[in-house]
Amino acid sequence: MSGLPVQCPEDARDPPIELAQKDRLEEGPLSETSRHVSARISGEHVLEPVVGTDTEGIEDPHHPPSELDFHETVSKSLEIRLYTSHFLSTWNSRLFEFAAVLFLASIFPSTLLPMSVYALVRSGAAILFAQLIGGFIDSGDRLWVVRTSIIGQRLSVVASCGLFWVLEQHGQWMDKRLRNGLFAATVLFACVEKLSSITNLVSVERDWVVIITEGNESARRLLNARIRRIDLFCKLMGPLAISSIAITSTLVAIWATLAMSLSSVLIEYICIEQVYRKVPSLRSSREVTTQTSHGRSSPPQRPTLSTKLRTTAHRILPISSLPFYIHHSAFLPSFSLALLYLTVLSFSGQMITYLISVGYNPLHVGIARTVSTIFELSATWIAPKLMRRIGVIRGGIWSLCWQMIWLAGGISWFFADFHGKGTNSAISATGLAVGVALSRVGLWGYDLCAQNIVQDEVESNLRGTFSTIEASFQNLFELLSYVSTIIFSRPDQFQWPVVISVIAVYSAGGLYASFVRKRRGHLFHRLPFTY
Repeated sequence: MSGLPVQCPEDARDPPIELAQKDRLEEGPLSETSRHVSARISGEHVLEPVVGTDTEGIEDPHHPPSELDFHETVSKSLEIRLYTSHFLSTWNSRLFEFAAVLFLASIFPSTLLPMSVYALVRSGAAILFAQLIGGFIDSGDRLWVVRTSIIGQRLSVVASCGLFWVLEQHGQWMDKRLRNGLFAATVLFACVEKLSSITNLVSVERDWVVIITEGNESARRLLNARIRRIDLFCKLMGPLAISSIAITSTLVAIWATLAMSLSSVLIEYICIEQVYRKVPSLRSSREVTTQTSHGRSSPPQRPTLSTKLRTTAHRILPISSLPFYIHHSAFLPSFSLALLYLTVLSFSGQMITYLISVGYNPLHVGIARTVSTIFELSATWIAPKLMRRIGVIRGGIWSLCWQMIWLAGGISWFFADFHGKGTNSAISATGLAVGVALSRVGLWGYDLCAQNIVQDEVESNLRGTFSTIEASFQNLFELLSYVSTIIFSRPDQFQWPVVISVIAVYSAGGLYASFVRKRRGHLFHRLPFTY
């Protein structure tokens, strides 16, 4: 008897189908309904209800949501108007962001200082005024908030284009103080444009989408993916369009930027209003949490100057909202996403400069960037399928694992030094570029998973505050990535910003893994054993 395997009763063994169903029970829907987790008690599986242990349900992969199911929640006309408004806002923001760099390079050809100051102050404004913008989004009428962001964005672009035109035409003959003053004005308008863009983005992506798809998580995932697809398209084509125009003339590019901004404002303004009118839930007022004091009130005291300054700082700077953000249940997924912005491993200015320094020409860079964008866009199709099959939380860890694996492969090739030329060779750079391009699928897959978690878990009257604090961390880490290339500025030192970037990615993966472990009780499923 001792040499024979002990057989379990047939009903005690879990067939593969039943195991899959039990896995899905761990990823129940996030509504305030109870969920089920599998607990082993006395050698048996017992299902216990647990509240709030996960974020998204797993749908039956054999019956995926159809386009008809989606349009039962989001009508075709509503969808078109929402996409049109979001496309125009994102297109103009991405185009102006890149155009400003081209204009400054033409106006100040012999120095990078103005461009650096411009980018630094613009990102700094997004960090410093995050709380103010978040409170504005949470407390204001939804339509009025978005309309204000549209007008603020367009007016600041129009004013900036006027200043850029004056500086381009007459900057060389201007008095130095006047020239510096006009440049300071462009920086101020850049801050207004950045804050308006963040207001629009957070309002639509983190609040309007949730309200529009309320009660239909499948529709929300599809809508998130399609909106992110628009973002990525504008990220590629906006800079490409304005740089193609700027080849002809900087002045023509300034006029083109101005024309596109002015011609689209009315369409965007009308489309977003029609979306608002078609969804009655958007007109509902949000609850505002207030604190009241009980008992006898003390007579008001005249505030001192230090008290006034402290009060103003707490109202404007993201000081009082930081504890709320850090202690929120969605903090780790959100902060992990922000940490991924501490990277030079994307086909933007820093990495492109390095590729050119090791022998790439503009055609090679263009091909690499196009291939990378194709992979990024593919994530907007892959991520919804992944979330539908295994759930949002597991989809997030799978996406991060994909990103970390391909970055590990790329950086291994980068440091392998096959030809004895170190990291400053085209062979090493190509291996790194391939790994980075493939890793972008995981990056944007995780972006969509994290966005779903934030949409699910953050209270409706605090979505603006939470999301703008997240945006401020994104801008902070992006600034730190530029600091890394300022410190290690030579192409042969690019390996150190690469190492910093990989450490940031793996740190984000570790933070999110701790969130998964805490939420699900484990990272990986225990393999079934037979005795």
